[in-house]
Amino acid sequence: MRCSKCGADNREGRKFCAKCAAPLGRVCPQCGASNEPGEDFCGECATELGKPSATSAKKSSSASIQIADTPAPENFDGERKTVTALFADIKGSMDLIEDLDPEEARAIVDPALKLMMEAVQRYGGYVAQSTGDGIFALFGAPVAHEDHPQRALYAALRMQEELRRYSDQLREQGRAPLSIRVGVNTGEVVVRTITTGEGHTEYVPIGHSTSLASRLQALAAPGSITISDTVRKLVEGYFTLKALGPARIKGVSEPVNVYEVTGLGPLRTRLQRAAGQGLTKFVGREREMEALRHAAEQARSGHGQILGAMAEPGVGKSRLFFEFKAKNQSGWMVLEAFSVSHGKASVYLPVLDLLLSYFKIAPGDDARTRREKVTGRVVSLDRSLEDALPYLFGLLGIVEGEDALGQMDAQVKKRRTLDAIKRILLRESLNQPLIVMLEDLHWIDEQTQEFLNLLADSLANAKILLLVNYRPGYSHQWGSKTYYTQLRLDPLGTESADEMLSALLGHSSDLAPLKKLIIERTEGNPFFMEEMYQAMLEDGVIARNGAVKLMKPLQSARLPTTVQGVLAARIDRLPADAKQLLQTLSVIGREFPMSLIRAVLTKSDDELNKMLNDLQLGEFIYEQPALGDIEFIFKHALTQEVASNSVLQERRKLLHERIGAAMEALYADRVEDHVAELARHYSRSANPAKAVEYCQRACQQSSDRASYAEAVGYFESGLARLQELPDDDKRAELELDFRNTVHVALITLKGYGSPEGERSAARALELSRRPGVSWEKSWLAIFGLCNISALRANVSRAIELATQMLAIAEQHGNDELTAESLYLLALAQMFAGKFEFAAKCFDRAISIYETMPTASGGIGSRQNISHTGSYSFSVVNTWFLGFPSRAATKMDRVFTIARSLGSKAIDESVHNYAIFFFSVVGGRERMREHAEALVTLATELGNSFRRAVGELYLGWFDSIACDRPDSTTRMQSALADFRATGALTMTPAFLSYIARSQGRFGHHEEALATIDEALAVVEETSERAFEAEVHRINGELLLARGVSNAMVAEQSFRRAIEVARRQKAKSWELRATTSLARLLRDTGRRAEARAVLAEIYDWFTEGFDTTDLKDAKALLDELSNSR
Repeated sequence: MRCSKCGADNREGRKFCAKCAAPLGRVCPQCGASNEPGEDFCGECATELGKPSATSAKKSSSASIQIADTPAPENFDGERKTVTALFADIKGSMDLIEDLDPEEARAIVDPALKLMMEAVQRYGGYVAQSTGDGIFALFGAPVAHEDHPQRALYAALRMQEELRRYSDQLREQGRAPLSIRVGVNTGEVVVRTITTGEGHTEYVPIGHSTSLASRLQALAAPGSITISDTVRKLVEGYFTLKALGPARIKGVSEPVNVYEVTGLGPLRTRLQRAAGQGLTKFVGREREMEALRHAAEQARSGHGQILGAMAEPGVGKSRLFFEFKAKNQSGWMVLEAFSVSHGKASVYLPVLDLLLSYFKIAPGDDARTRREKVTGRVVSLDRSLEDALPYLFGLLGIVEGEDALGQMDAQVKKRRTLDAIKRILLRESLNQPLIVMLEDLHWIDEQTQEFLNLLADSLANAKILLLVNYRPGYSHQWGSKTYYTQLRLDPLGTESADEMLSALLGHSSDLAPLKKLIIERTEGNPFFMEEMYQAMLEDGVIARNGAVKLMKPLQSARLPTTVQGVLAARIDRLPADAKQLLQTLSVIGREFPMSLIRAVLTKSDDELNKMLNDLQLGEFIYEQPALGDIEFIFKHALTQEVASNSVLQERRKLLHERIGAAMEALYADRVEDHVAELARHYSRSANPAKAVEYCQRACQQSSDRASYAEAVGYFESGLARLQELPDDDKRAELELDFRNTVHVALITLKGYGSPEGERSAARALELSRRPGVSWEKSWLAIFGLCNISALRANVSRAIELATQMLAIAEQHGNDELTAESLYLLALAQMFAGKFEFAAKCFDRAISIYETMPTASGGIGSRQNISHTGSYSFSVVNTWFLGFPSRAATKMDRVFTIARSLGSKAIDESVHNYAIFFFSVVGGRERMREHAEALVTLATELGNSFRRAVGELYLGWFDSIACDRPDSTTRMQSALADFRATGALTMTPAFLSYIARSQGRFGHHEEALATIDEALAVVEETSERAFEAEVHRINGELLLARGVSNAMVAEQSFRRAIEVARRQKAKSWELRATTSLARLLRDTGRRAEARAVLAEIYDWFTEGFDTTDLKDAKALLDELSNSR
């Protein structure tokens, strides 16, 4: 027979469970009286004990096998659910009944089916179908249960045991025995109701998951249970499993790993399972631990205490008690018990747990040993308690001979039994203080609740600390007691949640977005965070190989089945109309105003207000402060996600379109404030035209606000829906608009030289050449490709495209586009080393921008970025030309413009330009400040290109200011990240920094190799802005390697001067000449040194406080004084 406590199978005639030592006697659910195994009705009150009748085939011949009507409402259209499907059939049933009369066959098979159905129903399952010789059952539907995989396996084990007993009876009657095969699988299905021809309503699931369960059942050996790997991951530890290896299953492309369930495992709770895998760091519960310690001090001093920890699932009630017990149990006797989700059907289950623990009864103890342990413990405690023994024996099912209490009134017997347990605990507390810990009271049976009430009334002056925990919704009668304290546990705050995730993931800054996503999605619920982490590992979103690394986009992270189960169970307890309302609200979004609810739902205000009030009382939603309209918000984002995911796709599409139309009508005068929400709704509706329209508008808005990830998301969603429109000129123009809109966001997010960015720009240019396309749209398409060409250091192509843009803009007299064209042309010419030409273009662009108002498109608009870009690059170009003071003045102007715009995207750009400026004028600290700010902002905005630039300059600062040898490695890593974006611009400059760092730490050969690479990039790309400086550094490195290289070094210096003069790059010429003058001085040519240096120094009219000019002046003075 099956143990009501742990579910273990025991052979007929045993009185105690061989697995957990619980008594196997049947306890009456009505009066609490103990009954012998095999008895079907209570001997005290005649209540049916719920035992299925499977005595003889003759007696069972009239058994009626019926499937209960579906509990789903009549207007139920269906929903998506994660369920566990169970298929069970009688092996070889046709062979068994081949020669039997139909009535005889029914007399054999029907009792077996009834046993199978009752096993399913005992654990909260739903029998969806009976096939005549088998059943198909669901767990987790129609009503969700958070532990539906475990329930299915408890039911499977029970039906196997019941069928074994029934088969034994058939053998005794000379009949062939029966055996069943069971297959179990967990997964997502669509469930809905159908009405048969006879008017019977059935609740039917559709999906691959149920089919797989059926296939698994066919694989099972007679008398066995097979499960999939999905189920294995959810139940491992709760059950013992045997791997059967991969199996080819019809309809499944890849082999499926199959397991056999062989019995119950050692674990009963989630915390026990987590402890076996290694508990995460315990954080953020200092206040609660202090309250527990205080209660313990009070109880130890003889002032008994009750402390109840209340929290929603997963917040950490059990973990709190576990940590308290681990650190504070010295000097205490600790008795603990657990409830299970299906425990209301097993009376006294937690009480029996406590007694077995107190009396130290082991699973293998027989009845005599158990009586001796109970008697010995009670007598040694206090002989006056001997009168409690008969009651304890009765409850534990170890009565010997005739029961002395057999004729006692059942209610009196129950009261005295509970009183006996209470007296023992109170007496024990005189010897040593007791911690009595009961978990999950929301699942306890009525008899256990009565015992707790009795104990709670009696421990005011006892050395007992009663610790209980439960979920919201559980109620008790202890609230008014002065020695009762309730602790409400909230989810972890951001700081504690981050600390917990750092213990799981590590402290790498690269994982900051991952941590942020997990915290925001789970709202600091520790269990949900752990399960999200585990699901990401299993799905390959992250990988751990020493350190945790992100392997797939964060958006691909699924909601774990365990978390879905917890939340779906709460949702399914709602009345049908309230649940349907919650699902509709979840489709609207996390927040929703009353006016929108009214527009979407065709219900009266009274009906809506009542249902909304019910949802608030259930703490699914909250009303939040708002001006004018009443607004609501989901208490938990995950509740909204689970509710929304349960809605069928077709219904969801209809709702999204209905919501979109309602929003357009409600917000007709301020649609721009809601384009993101409208894009979300229409992109998920069956209206592609509206989806494309609002996705394009939302993409533009997000780009203007520098929310590049969102902009690209709207682009991808809109582009997918665009394909549903007719393939004509209108669709082509819509696609062109989309690609022009997303360009900056796409290359910022994907990489400036990414294949995605280049393909999109090329496609835009192709579309722009179609007949009828406006010149503005053509200009924008050329802009996109020009921008990418410049960033990839394809200088000649960038100059060609920028020249085309300028011609188009000037032809149509458009000042804004003329200025942007001049900016890009100037930028390309500057990188080509044509600094004077670039200066003229920069000056023209700036003069136009200075007469224009701030762009109306947004603080992150293309115009404003080009305005600050023109000024910022002009700073660098002005310095190249030898005017450092003017460059500094322009830099100040750039800061002023950036402050006035208040845009993170523009601030990011300005930091980028400022770093280079301060690096060349000698402002190390200012360079570091801007580099750190750039890394922070670029990380926030998702700009890996700029982040790499900031990291490289921080490495350069470490090298020149801190003498850190690891600075070179940091710079090389940053350059690798930079190149990964596809960008090439500035590469010669970055390589020269790395070479200088290598040279500083004596790695001369590596440094010279790096400089050779930089010179090769110059020739490959024709990006010559840094060519002179690269030649100069080459000369310095040759000298550092040894004086024997002086001649070659001199050639490098003279080559640098030649390049700088050709480019009119006076600042580069000054640097190269200073290096040459030092070499000439050191080789005895002091007069020549002074002459060449004086010539270039005398050219300068400003910037004499900068590092380069001060160095040159000091060298000149030295050379002059030694004449």
